[in-house]
Amino acid sequence: MQEFLFYIKLGLNHVLDFGAYDHILFLSALAVPFTFKSWKRVLILATIFTVAHCTSLALSVYEAVTVDVGLIEFLIPVTILLTALFNFAYVFKEALDVGLFLHVLATAFFGLIHGFGFSNYFKMLMAEEEDKITPLLGFATGIELSQVTIILAILTLAFVVLDVLKVKRPVFIAVTSILVIAITIPLLIATFPM
Repeated sequence: MQEFLFYIKLGLNHVLDFGAYDHILFLSALAVPFTFKSWKRVLILATIFTVAHCTSLALSVYEAVTVDVGLIEFLIPVTILLTALFNFAYVFKEALDVGLFLHVLATAFFGLIHGFGFSNYFKMLMAEEEDKITPLLGFATGIELSQVTIILAILTLAFVVLDVLKVKRPVFIAVTSILVIAITIPLLIATFPM
């Protein structure tokens, strides 16, 4: 049980680490188009992200897949940028049909990329572990709990901005997405493969 709790804490810290804010940015971009009325949809997307993230960790831990770390470090901010850009489909929803299927596919793919970004460190941690399932499940639990925390914070922010301050939803989505993009651009530059 102690080991399971250790990995839950590791999953929590992995996502909520302000020093490595890529997860927070990604989840912010993912949750911005949603409100408490559509909380199930964003929770489904976050859970799909968690499952994909942990799938890539498992593929790495069991040495089924190896990836170029430099490329993955660049692709992580690319996923944030693409998610923030995708939000403009919600801004111009009359012109674009925002289907859940595309959102699910993109979120799963992005979860795989983010998982591979952490896989080398996670693999080192588990090098001596015989049981690899318990740590993976603990880590997944920590990731999911922290993601729900971030999503609740973003949905609360959306409630305050949209319902209390009466800002129009497309304006909120656009401004927040532009802010995420502005924060992401230096990450793209810093990790660009040379």
